Amino acid sequence: MKRSDDRIDRILRRVRMTCATLLCAALTLALTSCAPLPDGTTDANASGDTGTIAPADTPTLIRRALIRAAVPAPMDANQARARRAVASMSLEEQVGQLIMAPLYAGTDPATMQSLIGERHVGAVLIIGNWNDGVASVRAAADTLQSYAPAGNRLIMATDQEGGLVQHLQGAGFDAMPSAVEQGRMTADALRSAAGVWGSQLAQAGINVDLAPVADTVTVDRTANAPIGMLDRDFGLDAAGNAAHAVAFAQGLRDAGVWSAVKHYPGLGAVTGNTDFTADGILDTTTTEAGPEVGAFATVVRQADPGLVMMSLATYERIDADHPAAFSSTIIDGLLRGTDGYDGVVTSDSLSAAAVGAVPVDQLGVRFVEAGGDLACIGETDYVQPIIDGLLARARSDTGFAAKVTRSARRVMALKYRMGLAV
Repeated sequence: MKRSDDRIDRILRRVRMTCATLLCAALTLALTSCAPLPDGTTDANASGDTGTIAPADTPTLIRRALIRAAVPAPMDANQARARRAVASMSLEEQVGQLIMAPLYAGTDPATMQSLIGERHVGAVLIIGNWNDGVASVRAAADTLQSYAPAGNRLIMATDQEGGLVQHLQGAGFDAMPSAVEQGRMTADALRSAAGVWGSQLAQAGINVDLAPVADTVTVDRTANAPIGMLDRDFGLDAAGNAAHAVAFAQGLRDAGVWSAVKHYPGLGAVTGNTDFTADGILDTTTTEAGPEVGAFATVVRQADPGLVMMSLATYERIDADHPAAFSSTIIDGLLRGTDGYDGVVTSDSLSAAAVGAVPVDQLGVRFVEAGGDLACIGETDYVQPIIDGLLARARSDTGFAAKVTRSARRVMALKYRMGLAV
């Protein structure tokens, strides 16, 4: 009996020593503000040049260290299939999978035949005032899909949030209430309603909705041009917004439509609308460990969105030097690292005024360089230059070419999950 007790004591001592070693490693990673983290980023929570960290952020930083030290999850079947598919693609085909090109209402889908057939564009954004109902959108979607390879069909996306942001209307499409009105519904009721709206999108040939908005407005609503002024958020606190965003995304999935939660890490603290201006788009309050970012983490964890859309604002307390869509600290460090998201990262429109100072052919380059995958483009004239810029950089830089390949794998893994690739 004594020998057995001694053996148990030895085992317990080893367990305690192992736990202590892991905790020390986590604390070292979390509290060394200038040291690079395992993904190559530096800690964005350092207070100026003092090397100190706000105590409120410490638990999150410890959690980040533990997450990054964990053993990577095994590759699932869709990822394995995506890896094989991308290995057989030319560089041009890989780059094409990273592009979401727009088709505006009233434009002949045939204008996109060469982009899809020859430039290998893998996703289309149906945008503008489509007022002729489900049948009209479905006809355009079917035409576009006919230009794509049979085994690698298109992601067909639209922007259908509700209220002032509902690009598809007419016969077969319900008039959706604003997100603020949706926020007054119970989560169960919203999921049910979103299932109906999603089924209408599916009937129209749409398989991705660039919604819901999980942003939390923290300033005067009338001063928050991109979100609060337009009632695009659920009008609740961060936890309430997260719960309703989860319900919206789950309702879409119930109907076979995938969601793109946006605008990470949040547009609720700026005054300028990034679509139209480069002024007033510096967020000075949002932090990595704050509830606003936490709302997105909840949606990622509970709703498994197909995509996460990056904001074009700049976040002074996370990465003051780059817009979120061009920030490896935010994409690879915060979204993929802390929040554990491993799916497709898309951008807000790269033709927006917020990034208007960047040469057009470098927009996609900066996005993919930062860890992004699918470049959402709101202006047709931008598509070819962005493709050309990505190709030129990938041909001259093997490291960047590897990032293109990695992003193409993520996009293809999503397509396999969606049943678009075989």
